[in-house]
Amino acid sequence: MKQAVLIYNPSSGKELASDYKDRVVEVVSSMGYEVQVNETTGPKDATRFAEQACKDTIDFVIGMGGDGTINEIVNGLAEQNHRPLFSFVPLGTVNDFARALGIPLNAEEAIEALKVGKEQHADIGKIGDSYFMNIVAIGEIASKVADTSVESKTRLGPLAYLLEGTKAILQDNEVQMKITHDEGEWSGGLTLVLTALTNSVGGFEKLAPDAEVDDGFLHLFIVHESGIPGFLRVGSKLLQGRIAEDDGVEYIKTKKVHIETSEELFCNVDGDEGTCTPVEIQVLPKHLRVLVPEKLENN
Repeated sequence: MKQAVLIYNPSSGKELASDYKDRVVEVVSSMGYEVQVNETTGPKDATRFAEQACKDTIDFVIGMGGDGTINEIVNGLAEQNHRPLFSFVPLGTVNDFARALGIPLNAEEAIEALKVGKEQHADIGKIGDSYFMNIVAIGEIASKVADTSVESKTRLGPLAYLLEGTKAILQDNEVQMKITHDEGEWSGGLTLVLTALTNSVGGFEKLAPDAEVDDGFLHLFIVHESGIPGFLRVGSKLLQGRIAEDDGVEYIKTKKVHIETSEELFCNVDGDEGTCTPVEIQVLPKHLRVLVPEKLENN
């Protein structure tokens, strides 16, 4: 019999993960798998469970939790000799990776969708020695957003990120950056650089409308606009899916980017604080096999 591992965070989704656990096991068992259940109790547990699943040549790994839990699982699967089929039930505040893949944001619907899913390849990104699924943001705005409290995210959802980002815009702090990419180099004072894999960031699904989960590119946005009026204009273009058209934004498709800053900055990696600058970021094309709703199949 095929083997599956469920990795779930019991504190996710307002602590509803435990309520959904048995239903996931029931559905995955009906798909012909023998299911092992692993509950996380602390940081990096999900990564260790995913790494072990690879070592044990497990056929299917299912995650259940917020963006942080899913990011940990991806870090455990990345660049392993054996990478199982992967899918997940999103229980987070934003769930950007689920949005990009077309996985239902409603937990019950996502569980049911496992039964009718099709395999899709998905790119992931590598930053230093770790991995990401959606975005790396660097700058004062990114630092503020990374500091968003769990309480605020639970209470306000995506609005919490917007409020923290607005505080940084009001301070208008620029940092000198040198950005090297496939097309050349950019240097100057910046408040924000975004390196995205998918079209969804912070719950907004129009950052890079043309981005596909398996297109093999990083979508680099160098935001050299500053001040409240400029950011309001850029924000308006973002909501329209036209941010790349703004004069205050440089948009580049690249497979690799190196970023240096005049002062050490933490990177916001998939919504959480990650490594410090300088950083090297690259795409790992079609690196994961993901079970997603059938409508996404395009290969």
